Amino acid sequence: MDNLRRVIVDFKKLTPEVLKLLVEKYPDGYDDDDIITFRNAVGERVEAVEVTTPDTKYLVKISAKLEKTMANYDEEDYADYDSDDPDAIPDIAMDSEEE
Repeated sequence: MDNLRRVIVDFKKLTPEVLKLLVEKYPDGYDDDDIITFRNAVGERVEAVEVTTPDTKYLVKISAKLEKTMANYDEEDYADYDSDDPDAIPDIAMDSEEE
């Protein structure tokens, strides 16, 4: 049994470090076999992908914006990221059709 802290995180709260881990784990994107489905505290169905650090297991909720951000990920976009500001995830160029 692992003693990892478990965190469910939405794209809006995703840190660049966790995003980088997601891109490294799923370099070609994730598929149906990678998706974990569960019900949250209010009974809503949630789909997420898992990424693990040495002390934490993250379940990152799936969304269209997450998929596009992973597809457009460039480590240089995060070079100036201030880890003291958790809301400072940079705006990555997205296709204008869904913004």
